[in-house]
Amino acid sequence: MSRLFGTDGVRGLANGLLTAELALSLAQAAAVVLGHEQMSEGKRPRAVIARDPRASGEFIAAAVEAGLASAGVDVYDAGVLPTPAAAFLIADLGADFGVMISASHNPAPDNGIKFFARGGTKLPDDVEDAIEAQLQQNAFRPIGVDVGRIQRFSDAEDRYIVHLLGTLPHRLDGLKIVLDCAHGAASGCSPQVFTDAGAQITVIGADPDGLNINDGVGSTHLELLQETVLATGSDLGIAHDGDADRCLAVDHEGNIIDGDQIMAVLALAQKAAGELKDDVLVATVMSNLGLKIALRNAGITIHETGVGDRYVLEEMRRGDYTLGGEQSGHVIFSKYATTGDGLLTGLQLAAQVAKTGKSLKELASAMTKLPQIMINVKNVDKSRASSMPAINSAIAKAEAELGATGRVLLRPSGTEALVRVMVEAADVETAERICNELVAVVRSELSLQVSQK
Repeated sequence: MSRLFGTDGVRGLANGLLTAELALSLAQAAAVVLGHEQMSEGKRPRAVIARDPRASGEFIAAAVEAGLASAGVDVYDAGVLPTPAAAFLIADLGADFGVMISASHNPAPDNGIKFFARGGTKLPDDVEDAIEAQLQQNAFRPIGVDVGRIQRFSDAEDRYIVHLLGTLPHRLDGLKIVLDCAHGAASGCSPQVFTDAGAQITVIGADPDGLNINDGVGSTHLELLQETVLATGSDLGIAHDGDADRCLAVDHEGNIIDGDQIMAVLALAQKAAGELKDDVLVATVMSNLGLKIALRNAGITIHETGVGDRYVLEEMRRGDYTLGGEQSGHVIFSKYATTGDGLLTGLQLAAQVAKTGKSLKELASAMTKLPQIMINVKNVDKSRASSMPAINSAIAKAEAELGATGRVLLRPSGTEALVRVMVEAADVETAERICNELVAVVRSELSLQVSQK
């Protein structure tokens, strides 16, 4: 059987792969693995559970709660809240672990189950493997007074909002901000926290009906946010995704400000304040070369990781670094959070606009994005992508032509039968030409290998 856990928990079509039966069994298995220490001392473990507003989250959350309580875990139901809120509340309550029910930026029919360890940290692979192994064992079934209890975590949202407001280096008074909540988990708390921070807000995408999450709104669909910023004459716009662990932005002219630009603004601000540990930003290999150039000129080093926020987190923990993230808008502040937090990122970004008196466009101009072209080459033998001499020769030739003004990244997908070819260059024409040349070589070489089998 293939591994059940993916790069971000267990995710799939709700009531397809992700059934109520699986949710209940996963919860029982997680209770044994993550609650073992408390159980061995004769105590009941405590767990926090939250979800985004998609319809399937109702039955999946109910199944998870039933599984946890039947395995002897006391459950604190935080209701509809962002993923980073769940992570924060686990630590704030001193719970033993927690569960988030969400499929993030995926469409409404999908859903997912993500577990967090004590302190609100993501699980390492070996712990996820232990939970999968426990699925094959008999479920632990306490009886009588030893079964877990389920209660509403009544002040969960208030605790999270107070925490976010406590991170602000500067209030947002006088700023006009458009918030796009993706009809997702931030629909309630994001407008509240930005209002409490002093901003004058216009809200879109904050009417979840269980079926419209990420539908034409949010960080994967920025067109409405751009239009609304321009129509309202706002200073900036902030976009979350379905579970609000991401943040992308729009400046007052409607230009998109991606995760790389956001990290540039925040890294420079932290360095100026003496808060950027070792003058290091942690980012993935997908970050634009322009970010590295801009920060290098400012005396900041980028530590690169593989794609995925878990790898960013691992590197941040290794060096106790303060800031890291991804181009997609996952930004992690280790002082305040254990995972990407779209509300926290949006607040910190807006605070720099308010503090400096500069527009977001001006702040983001500290970084010049190089043209970046990426093409997915489908239906190829991705396992041979790094071993074919013709491909390696083509990459070397491209890198020699680009020199210090660009770069090449060829990366097999972790989940699909495709290879991603990405090229950055000083101008878009060069990037497109070199990328298409590499794609032709990849398709020729890897398709040929497939056909010979």
